[in-house]
Amino acid sequence: MIYNDFSLSIVVPMYNEGDNVTVFYDKITDVLQSNGYNYEIICVNDGSKDDTMERLRILATRDRRVKVINLSRNFGKEIAMSAGLKYSKSDIVIPIDADLQDPPEVIPTLIEKWKEGYDVVYATRLKREGETWLKKITAHSFYRVIGKMTRFEIPADTGDFRLMNRQVVEAINQLPEQHRFMKGLFSWVGFKQTSISYYREPRFAGKSSFNYWKLWNFAIEGITSFSFAPLQIATYLGLLIALLSLIYAFYLVIVTVTLGNSVPGYPSLMVAILFFGGVQLITLGIIGEYIGRIYNESKKRPLYLVKEELNIDNESQITRLKISR
Repeated sequence: MIYNDFSLSIVVPMYNEGDNVTVFYDKITDVLQSNGYNYEIICVNDGSKDDTMERLRILATRDRRVKVINLSRNFGKEIAMSAGLKYSKSDIVIPIDADLQDPPEVIPTLIEKWKEGYDVVYATRLKREGETWLKKITAHSFYRVIGKMTRFEIPADTGDFRLMNRQVVEAINQLPEQHRFMKGLFSWVGFKQTSISYYREPRFAGKSSFNYWKLWNFAIEGITSFSFAPLQIATYLGLLIALLSLIYAFYLVIVTVTLGNSVPGYPSLMVAILFFGGVQLITLGIIGEYIGRIYNESKKRPLYLVKEELNIDNESQITRLKISR
C-alpha cells in the first residue's frame, strides 16, 4: 500500500480550554503544514462555560480546515471524542487534547510508524510532567488492575493520543454503548497495533477538569465496561464467608458438646452482624452498578446532541447520519 497521498483528521475534544485554543492551533498547524499534510482539525466543544466556543468560531472563520462541533451541553470527554470520530472522514485519525500535554511534534512519528503497516499506533507515556505523585500512583495502579481484569490487553500508561486508520475508526463508530471507556474500545476492536514512547508535558494553561472523584468514577466506568471481575469477586467473597461460617458452626457444636452451652458475647454478635451487613451492601452496590448501566443502555438515547456546526460540509453530515445509531 502506498502512503504518499493521505488525508489526516485531528480530533480535539474541548471543555473550558479558552486559554489553550489559540496556542494549540498555532502549534499544531505549524507541525501539520511544515510536513505538508492534507488535514482537517475537528474541534468538539463539549459544553464549555468559558470563551472556548467564541475562540473556535474565530478560528473557523479564518481557516476552513478547522471544523467545529458545538454540543448542546457537556456530555463528557469520551462522548465528545466519539462525536469527533463520527465527523472525521480522513484516511487516518488522531485524537489529541488541547492542553498541549500531548505534544503535536509527536504526530510525524505516529505517521511514520503507520507507514510500516500498522492500523493503530498508540503513544505510551514515559513520564507525566505537571501531575501530583498521588495521581501518578493511582493512574499507574489503575492500568495494571484493569489489565489483569480484562480478557484483552489495554496498554498501560497510554491515553487517547494515538493514530487510527479509517477501518479502525469505522469499527469504533459501530459500537453503540452509552458508557464509553474509549481506551478500552480502542483496544477491544483489535487490528494490528503498536506503540511509540514520548514524554508528556504539563498543561500549557488552565486546570484539568478531572478531579479525584471524577477519576474514581472513570476507573469504575472502565472496569465495569470491560470486566465482570467485580461480580465474580463478590461471588467468591460470599462463598468464602459461607465456608468460614460453616467452619465456625462446627466449632460451636464441638464447644457446646464438650464444654456445655455457653452464651455468646454481645460484641462478637454485633461484629458479625455489621460485617455480614457490610458485605451484603457492597455486593448489592456492585450489582447496582451493572444494573444501572443496563438501564441506561435500554433507553437507547443518542450519544450526543449537536447545537451548531461550523465548516461541516453536507457530505460529512450525511455520513454521520448513516452511522450515528
